[in-house]
Amino acid sequence: MKEIIKISLFSVLGGIVAISGYKLASEKKVTQEINTVIPTQQFSTPVSNTNKTIIGLTENTDFTAAAEKTVHAVVHVTNTTTYIQPRNIFDYYNRQGEQIQKGSTGSGVVISEDGYIVTNNHVIDNADELTVTLNNQKSYKARVIGFDKKSDIALLKIETKKKLTYIPFGDSNNVKIGEWVLAVGNPYNLTSTVTAGIISAKSRDLDGDDNIQSFLQTDAVVNPGNSGGALVNTRGELIGINTAISSRTGSYIGYSFAVPSNTTKKIVEDILEYGNVHQAILGVSGLGLNNGVAKKHDLKDTEGYYIDKIEPNSGAEKAGLLVGDIIKNIDDTKIAKSSDLTGYLSTQKPNNTINITILRDGNLKTIPVKLSDKSILTQKAFGLELKNLTQEEKDKFEISSGVRVKGVKKTILSNNLNITKDCIITKINERAIESVNDLNNLNSLKIKNLYQIEVIYPNGQMKNWWLR
Repeated sequence: MKEIIKISLFSVLGGIVAISGYKLASEKKVTQEINTVIPTQQFSTPVSNTNKTIIGLTENTDFTAAAEKTVHAVVHVTNTTTYIQPRNIFDYYNRQGEQIQKGSTGSGVVISEDGYIVTNNHVIDNADELTVTLNNQKSYKARVIGFDKKSDIALLKIETKKKLTYIPFGDSNNVKIGEWVLAVGNPYNLTSTVTAGIISAKSRDLDGDDNIQSFLQTDAVVNPGNSGGALVNTRGELIGINTAISSRTGSYIGYSFAVPSNTTKKIVEDILEYGNVHQAILGVSGLGLNNGVAKKHDLKDTEGYYIDKIEPNSGAEKAGLLVGDIIKNIDDTKIAKSSDLTGYLSTQKPNNTINITILRDGNLKTIPVKLSDKSILTQKAFGLELKNLTQEEKDKFEISSGVRVKGVKKTILSNNLNITKDCIITKINERAIESVNDLNNLNSLKIKNLYQIEVIYPNGQMKNWWLR
């Protein structure tokens, strides 16, 4: 009996030892397996222990209030175009055929309770009929109040007795990189779609230095149909109009672009006040500083806008800006590249005075400049877009007056006189043309009344023409 008890005790003890050994070995194996996994960097947001701070952080990432404020003020815009489809060669030559209607859609933003709506110009372009559908599915016919092709902004109006929910303008100059934003629109005909992202860049120039635009860039998802929709901050304020995406497929792949609200607001105000957009210009041309530009001009600085030309009769010339000046700031806005300058100017009106801080001979200097109106420095007359001559151009052709042709439409002047881009018009009706300001009186003349025009062609040849 004793032997049996001993054997049993040894068996139990051996089992305990075996189990303990197995458990220890297993824990060691698990530890080794865990240690072979490369740990990821841990990210922690520093917070205080007060409930107030925690609540504040939660509110900053809660988009429900902003979405609720804005979703009812973003509308569906339907563009209907009617065209004639020839059925045979006879229809083609006689401009006959089957009448076909083609529709396209986009988004729009209600900006006033009485029915003014902002959208993209490309959403309403070539429309024979525009229909606006609200979030409650009620539809209205819309009319175009005005548009600006360069900024791709259009203003519509619908008539309704009911006061509409609208989105107030925010200040796009105060938007910060990394700030949360919402894109509200109707992608792929999916009405009332809200996506979230952050501002990933500001003053984004998509077309190079000749572009007047300066976009907000965001990673909020934007797809076809979102065009003309709202980009809003977490307070539900309009900070941009969604306009374009960067894509190789036509669909969203990471970045989208919006016209800043300050630019949009200025365009809307111009359309309502003047019927068109008045573009304020500084009267300089140049390049944003980068390593290449800085090296060319033997500069150490790589941030700013380098002035290499001054427009005659412009605010810049009158204020005393010089070739070689580097613009560092305008008012309280830092100018690091070309799009910073064009973006800020797009929010300004002609005759506004701005304070420009320049770097000249190593010293900073602030100069007040009254902005010019582009329609004065560059005018359209007789089917020609004309621009003031620079002193360099006057010296080149040894003349004291004249205006340069920047663009040409097919008219009697371009067809009969072979006037092309970069021709210089020095006299009209024996009157010297000192600047485009001289065209204010001549612009009212009929082409048939013109009997003399003096032209210098790009090759330097001068001709006098008489028109009867």
